[in-house]
Amino acid sequence: MSKIIYTHTDEAPLLATYSLLPLIEAYAKKAGVEFETRDISLAGRILAQFPERLTEEQRIGDALAELGDLANDPSANIIKLPNISASTPQLKAAVAELQELGFDVPNVPEDPQSEDEKDIAARYDKVKGSAVNPVLRQGNSDRRAPGAVKAYAKAHPHRMGDWAADSKTRVATMGENDFFSNEKSYISPADDTLRIELVGEDGSTTVLKEKLPVLAGEVIDGTFMSAKALDAFLEGAIAEAKDDGVLFSAHLKATMMKVSDPIIFGHVVKTFFAPVFEKYGADLAAAGLSANDGLGAIYAGLAALPNGSAIKAAFDEQIAAGPELAMVNSDKGITGLHVPSDVIIDASMPAMIRIGGHMWGPDGGEADTLAVIPDSSYAGIYQATIEDCKQNGKLDPATMGTVPNVGLMAQKAEEYGSHDKTFEIPQAGTVRVVNGAGETIFDHEVDEGDIWRACQTKDAPIRDWVKLAVTRARLSGTPAVFWLDANRAHDANLIQKIEEYLPEHDTEGLDLHIMAPAEATRFSLARIRQGLDTISVTGNVLRDYNTDLFPILEVGTSAKMLSIVPLMAGGGLFETGAGGSAPKHVQQLLEEDYLRWDSLGEFFALAASFEHLAQTTDNAKAQVLATTLDAATAAFLENDRSPGRKLGTIDNRGSHFYLGLYWAQKLAEQTDDAELAAAFAPLAATLAENEKTIVDELIAVQGTSVEVGGYYRPDDAKADAVMRPSATLNTAISQF
Repeated sequence: MSKIIYTHTDEAPLLATYSLLPLIEAYAKKAGVEFETRDISLAGRILAQFPERLTEEQRIGDALAELGDLANDPSANIIKLPNISASTPQLKAAVAELQELGFDVPNVPEDPQSEDEKDIAARYDKVKGSAVNPVLRQGNSDRRAPGAVKAYAKAHPHRMGDWAADSKTRVATMGENDFFSNEKSYISPADDTLRIELVGEDGSTTVLKEKLPVLAGEVIDGTFMSAKALDAFLEGAIAEAKDDGVLFSAHLKATMMKVSDPIIFGHVVKTFFAPVFEKYGADLAAAGLSANDGLGAIYAGLAALPNGSAIKAAFDEQIAAGPELAMVNSDKGITGLHVPSDVIIDASMPAMIRIGGHMWGPDGGEADTLAVIPDSSYAGIYQATIEDCKQNGKLDPATMGTVPNVGLMAQKAEEYGSHDKTFEIPQAGTVRVVNGAGETIFDHEVDEGDIWRACQTKDAPIRDWVKLAVTRARLSGTPAVFWLDANRAHDANLIQKIEEYLPEHDTEGLDLHIMAPAEATRFSLARIRQGLDTISVTGNVLRDYNTDLFPILEVGTSAKMLSIVPLMAGGGLFETGAGGSAPKHVQQLLEEDYLRWDSLGEFFALAASFEHLAQTTDNAKAQVLATTLDAATAAFLENDRSPGRKLGTIDNRGSHFYLGLYWAQKLAEQTDDAELAAAFAPLAATLAENEKTIVDELIAVQGTSVEVGGYYRPDDAKADAVMRPSATLNTAISQF
């Protein structure tokens, strides 16, 4: 049997798995392919950290570590669904749920002091933020809109909001004393072990990171954001939003950038509500209520304070006095400052641009917005897009080209916030990065409260990234642009390496460019408007931003992208799209038994996975599965079988049925494998004959609330019952 690993993740993608996986397991088995699941959900990751506190029945293995090892095996074939990159509030909520379910996991320490608390905090740090992706992504990213998706978007263009030439929407960013402007970069001449230390003004030395192993040719960066400059910038931005009469919105990445961005988010909250924190800050701190966790966590804790109602009134007064806040849910009064993980820049900015530069205000209507992106490293790509739309109007999905991406991310390249190398500086002094010989390779003068961080990018992934970019440019026949700014220290070193490695490849006839991100944005948008395609070749963070920005504008969502990670060891990792509005989808399922999650990304990843399996294991039947699945997906799109937008239409479960129907039909009709055709012909007939019955059974359950046994750790039996409500379909699959 050939084997594919299918990841067990979180929220809507996990619920969809209960419906989809039994179907694809049954189909694949006929081709000698078996599926195994690995639990990399937030709850699963938490439980794996504390085996000594659990009963034997409760213990689970460390699936993430296991998959990390597998990613370095040439035989790896992993389908990776979106998972929660946990912010602190999400982590605490998951812990509370697990405790309610009878798992003896400890509380998340607020301010770890004892060795035991520090150990617990260190274990939870392994769970937070982008805990999964750096482990699994042992290759660089090749992400693009499949031809069938692009064709569907052109034939059925999604709604795009009109842009007014006099729109007040714009990006506000620091531009100085931020991560971009303070960055220093170094290429290690040999294998070495670095040390990061803080030399205080009082002469004391605090080791921030004792050992930082690096390899020859590795790029090491360090930078910091000034807390004083940040607060001054935020004060100005709040005043500007008030004066301009636009919404105030902060756009960060408090999930992936799990150390730096929650701190920056806390600065936003404290600055917006400066009078409240000046008067009641000590009370909030004593109660363990942190601005870094957002207004929602603070409000939830006020009931326990004797002056809680007075503090709440002070917050309300400041909301009324300040600029109007962009809302996450205006009906429920949830602002963009309620939860740090509610407004994630790579999803929120494209959505704002797509609807004409608007976000939702307190009155439930759309309004122009001041988009506050403190660090200027990539803020320019969004400002350039906004300027383009103001000048040229909204983009047209029916005619626009596409911007696929080749992303540098292998072996923790650029490390997504450099979690283990990010520090909130405890005292003024100098942060030094010192090599094994005791020499300072670079340093920064910092003040108390500044946010200092470093990251690493190994040489082998950079070389592989250049190779992948050349390969994609050759295969697609389109220009490829390296989005790098020669005025940024890290980018300057990458440009040096690109110029070294490009001559290793045949680049004759290729149209290759190096442009700063804002310039590359303008270049790509100009081509998009002409219906032309342009490959964006980017680092890790921009990979994430671009693979949301352009797909959301082009095809309406980033969840429908084909995301292939050719692992450097020879295996394959196939990703299924972004999580996006997964939490809202779960809420709707629980309230109405209706799941709007679109599994199209899973279909594309599955076909690519089968194809890779066929090539690496010489399994011809797996190739038939891949070919027919692609054909079935095309039929799925042509017949508009994605989940509907309202009750009474098919939801995620209905879309899975139609994929199964079309796939069985394509398998029965194909002529490459008579055995498979004969095996699937009866199933295709059964599903076609019972189409109305199955659809009726799937729709009949809609409209009532359901229970799945847990948000972060659903009960398998309950979730299975909810997600497989058609007895007719279940019988057909089980008998097959």
